[in-house]
Amino acid sequence: MLPIEVAANVHRIEHAYVNVYLVSDEDGRVLIVDTGLPAAWPLIGRALRELGHTPDDVAAVVLTHAHFDHTGNAARMVDRLGVPVWLHPDDAHVAAHPYRYAHENVRALYPVKYPAGAKILGAMMRAGAWKVPGVHGLKPVVPDAVLPVPGSPRVVFSPGHTNGHCALHLPDRDVLITGDALVTLDPYTGERGPQIVAGAATADSAEALRSLDVLASTAARTVLPGHGDPWLHGIGAAVEKAREVGAH
Repeated sequence: MLPIEVAANVHRIEHAYVNVYLVSDEDGRVLIVDTGLPAAWPLIGRALRELGHTPDDVAAVVLTHAHFDHTGNAARMVDRLGVPVWLHPDDAHVAAHPYRYAHENVRALYPVKYPAGAKILGAMMRAGAWKVPGVHGLKPVVPDAVLPVPGSPRVVFSPGHTNGHCALHLPDRDVLITGDALVTLDPYTGERGPQIVAGAATADSAEALRSLDVLASTAARTVLPGHGDPWLHGIGAAVEKAREVGAH
């Protein structure tokens, strides 16, 4: 799909139920937040062109975490664009080995219990979910740091979904990119609305629920999740709803 502006100079690309965000600055440089699945590669290129950019304008990639549906094009961006990729060090092993990640619950049971999730997982498979290469040589993200990349996002360390998960706060745009620390669509259940991701893909749901407090502390108005539509009613309200849903 074409890129949709979801905040000032922040555009969303959605493919196979996975979001990629393009953050641009006044100098025309672009930050890519998460890279989607392999089939999103041509869509990212098309989105850049639609927005008047070229691949040379991409200055950096920041990964909220290292699950394969977020790192699907990271290695290609390093190889073809020569851009740095930023990630918290606690997720570096998963980035190098995309299918070796911790999760609480048995994944195979979810498509049976949640048929709506089966459709989503099928789309992810067709988009190359099992063809994601590892990515190495990453630049370390430091909690609370302001990254020297377009948009100058502040790192919001929010572990639980993965050990090194980090959201990105863009205070000048009143935006919080939550990655999978808080989503509005759970790919494993198909349920919509603010929530943490099911234990089929979350390392520690209790910690993920505790990290909601850190997200809420940003007081951001616009919430951009890794899966699902933007939430425009404030992170505080989103966190309240996610706590009501709880772990699943």
